[in-house]
Amino acid sequence: MLSVPEIKQLLKEHQLLQSVLVAPQTETFTNITYDSRKVRDQALFICKGNFKPEYLTMAKEAGATGYVAEQYYPEGEGMTAVIVADVQKTMALLGAAFYDYPQNELFIIAYTGTKGKTTSAYFARGILAEATSDRTALFSTIDRILGNEPDQRFKSDLTTPESLDLFHDMRQAVNNGMNHLVMEVSSQAYKKSRVYGLKYDIGIFLNISPDHIGRNEHPNFADYLFCKEQLLLNSKTCVINAETTHLLDVYQTAKASVGAENVYLYARKGAKLEFAVDVDFEITNDFEDLKQSEFKVTGLTAKAKSLDLDGTYEIALAGDYNEGNATSALIAAGITGARKSVAQQALPLVKVPGRMEMITSKNHGTVYIDYAHNYASLSALLKFLRKQTNAGKIHVVLGSTGDKGISRREGFGKALSEEADVAYLTTDDPGFEDPLKIAQEIDQHIDHKRVDVVFELERKEAVKKALMASTSADVVVLAGRGEDKYLKVKGKELLYPTDVEIAQEILEDID
Repeated sequence: MLSVPEIKQLLKEHQLLQSVLVAPQTETFTNITYDSRKVRDQALFICKGNFKPEYLTMAKEAGATGYVAEQYYPEGEGMTAVIVADVQKTMALLGAAFYDYPQNELFIIAYTGTKGKTTSAYFARGILAEATSDRTALFSTIDRILGNEPDQRFKSDLTTPESLDLFHDMRQAVNNGMNHLVMEVSSQAYKKSRVYGLKYDIGIFLNISPDHIGRNEHPNFADYLFCKEQLLLNSKTCVINAETTHLLDVYQTAKASVGAENVYLYARKGAKLEFAVDVDFEITNDFEDLKQSEFKVTGLTAKAKSLDLDGTYEIALAGDYNEGNATSALIAAGITGARKSVAQQALPLVKVPGRMEMITSKNHGTVYIDYAHNYASLSALLKFLRKQTNAGKIHVVLGSTGDKGISRREGFGKALSEEADVAYLTTDDPGFEDPLKIAQEIDQHIDHKRVDVVFELERKEAVKKALMASTSADVVVLAGRGEDKYLKVKGKELLYPTDVEIAQEILEDID
């Protein structure tokens, strides 16, 4: 519940309030939403994003008694009008207030990074779920876990939800008995003020490479880096992968925000860092194959040693990059007070849907399904598979999203040129763009002397062609979609089989 005086005071404190026109008999709001289809009596309606005046008319007819916008609308006559300088920031502040600041009842660990956020978040949640007796929530690209009952787990629409949905879900998590939260925070969450005013107990910066640059996203890399670094400025303690590019900028941002004593750095033993800095934790690879990794973590500084995390750990995911992801989770959990014995027990049990899933076949290539959706993740995946499998040929099926992530297309071409033998360019969430045009843009950056290219826009058929062309000595990589059950086409989400389901169905017919 929110009253008009509360709204005025809160927005004045943040210099967002322009004016308020209070309608007669409007004292409090018992519902708040930006979706006119979810309006109930005494609702405060937020006019945000792709707002159209007719939405306000619909909200008013459904019982809304007030609205928030950056200008007055005639359609809102007779309603309380709250006019603000920035509706996105306002929505975040009002959302937190309406749900009675649930973040204050949660210990929050937040992740940002171009790659690895979801896997790392699952690792952290896995450790903390064990340490807190299953009282740890998760907001990830794949799932939102608000409690321990089946109906308290949902598929995610966005990496970081809209602010109203974010605070609603936090309140639900608290009501369900959760006291810890692990969440992913995208650069767009800061660009669009979805997490405005939110503070984290631990902020983790994994890495950064060019991504999400283009129309409707970040205009340039500097803006992308700036938005990523906001997580460090809004955290009490920072954990940083010292192998990231732009380390000096990232580290200085964190140090200026929380002080060097509250910044933890980790890196693989012998890693070449961009500038000389003492890391707190060192990772040593002991063993890895296509199903698991074993690695050792050693604290090198006094503050690292005080967490008592030195030891050997196992994870059920391959790839040395996943050892780094697991280490970030281990450090975060250690800061919360979780014992290393708990982490050693929990980490091997963590499964991440759509990440390095493997399907074997009798007469065709071994299939690997992974969410790899930019240059950094695809390159790391293909190099690892090349090293581990000694594959005869590597066949890769992928597309690129439309309307966003434009810079990924060049990166895909580069990664394919480095390690693939055959590329099958297909469809992946084209949005309002032509899938063929997207595929052609990727193709422009492929070295055709090294890689054969097949255009097949029907994704199922592309997977079938890749499998049919492969031999038992080959590897077939289905990249970019993982466990995603929908294709986003021209503003609609169309139900579509996951890459795992497609591969299994085809192999049943041809193997």
